[in-house]
Amino acid sequence: MDLSQIKMVVTDMDGTLLNSNHEVSSRFFEIYEELKKKNIAFVAASGRQYHSMVDKLGSIKNEILVIAENGALIKKQEETLLTTPINKSEIDRILDAVRPLENVHPVLCCQNNAFVGGDSNEFLEMLREYYSEFEIVEDQKEVDQEVLKIAIYHFENSEKHIYPNVKHLEGDLKVKVSGANWVDVSDLNAHKGYALKKVMDEFQIASHEIMVFGDYNNDLEMLELSDYSFAMANAHPNVLKTAKYTTHSNDDFGVERILEKLL
Repeated sequence: MDLSQIKMVVTDMDGTLLNSNHEVSSRFFEIYEELKKKNIAFVAASGRQYHSMVDKLGSIKNEILVIAENGALIKKQEETLLTTPINKSEIDRILDAVRPLENVHPVLCCQNNAFVGGDSNEFLEMLREYYSEFEIVEDQKEVDQEVLKIAIYHFENSEKHIYPNVKHLEGDLKVKVSGANWVDVSDLNAHKGYALKKVMDEFQIASHEIMVFGDYNNDLEMLELSDYSFAMANAHPNVLKTAKYTTHSNDDFGVERILEKLL
């Protein structure tokens, strides 16, 4: 594995760079400083809200590129480089598909805020980990902001309890099981692969010059763009099959170990 030509590192957040306590290690921040000295760019790519991502990466937030909302938003230093919203006509269709389901909670994700129903205090408490900025509304269909993604949560299992009920939207929309509890629905072009390809084109980065880490199905398209794609040991079977290499789990410094080899 010849890593001598790597110019950019891209990593997912939850289940990848973040440990099970949703923390970034101090070890990573030390490594980041060494990457910077070698002019290796860093990109954080997540299904999370932008504000939530930069809360986790506070000390370096003004130096890195951020791909948020599963690729529907790219920002650097508060400058918006790309948005790929859902067509307004599709929003009601998505909400209608999940509204009859029990214990299912949709989140309308906009550039600077998110909008949720207020029917579950347990859900709202959990949501604070992923969304620094959100507002409770009586009817999500009345939200008049540009919606980048609809994230749908189930406390037990998203693949079992949500995905079968929104699977029919595939083809018109991008439907992704993005975590054990989440399914994300967005525009067909709103995915991490589309956003990362834009970044690669802008910075003239080739597939052998980029290293990508991921753990779940919403990482598949961006993993396919790199000759040095790494699945975490804790990754979904689809990711383990797609990535060219594997590393240790997110609780065992899987990203940091490979970056140390890169350095």
